[in-house]
Amino acid sequence: MASNPPGACCASGFKHEGNPVGEIKKIEGVEAYFSYPKDNKSPEKAVLILSDIFGIYVNAQLLADELAANGYLAVIPDLFRGDAIKVSDMESGKVNITAWITKHQIADVEPVIESSIKHLRQELGVKRIAGAGYCFGGKYVCRFLKPGKIDVGYTAHPSFVTKEELAAIAGPLSIAASEIDQIFNTQLRHDSEGILIKTGQPWQINLFSGVSHGFAVRADLNNKHFKWAKEQAFGQAVAWFNQYL
Repeated sequence: MASNPPGACCASGFKHEGNPVGEIKKIEGVEAYFSYPKDNKSPEKAVLILSDIFGIYVNAQLLADELAANGYLAVIPDLFRGDAIKVSDMESGKVNITAWITKHQIADVEPVIESSIKHLRQELGVKRIAGAGYCFGGKYVCRFLKPGKIDVGYTAHPSFVTKEELAAIAGPLSIAASEIDQIFNTQLRHDSEGILIKTGQPWQINLFSGVSHGFAVRADLNNKHFKWAKEQAFGQAVAWFNQYL
């Protein structure tokens, strides 16, 4: 594995405060959150946010709104078709990750991503698509980073990525990594560097000290360092998209 399967750390974190400004629509019967750039309802560039196990929730929606404020159409498809882990379960720590994962395998998730990409390109006329994958979603950024699918990828603290998936990427990939991470640990991070070099694609791995798995989307924003790291990881994504999208 280039990163280990999801574990307990994937189900912990903090709910963020804010009022999402986007809207829920449906793509082939599956809900998706859309956040548009100001005064632009037909953007040519979009970011497909492939979420962590909490799906379309306020933390992810606020990230989408920030991406929209930077000029991109941001879309979060419901990878779990109404079966995302509840935020209340995150807050209580009562999540059976193993049982939940068995219901959301590649064959379940990929059709949602395929239809989302098709909708963006064929229905909305989007010419370039970036993928932003958080935890669970990082695997699918790698799997779809190929011509005609996702043009440029970013992932924060990815989980469940195989070495073969990472080796097969066909576009630029940026990774935001946390120092304290059992899923994307030091050895796997170093292994990933070797794999990425062989791909011949542009890549970067930024390592953030003192933060744990999930920091880029579920950090405690009352902690000054955690908040700074989250904001820097977001800035990393925007800079990468501006460069390659």
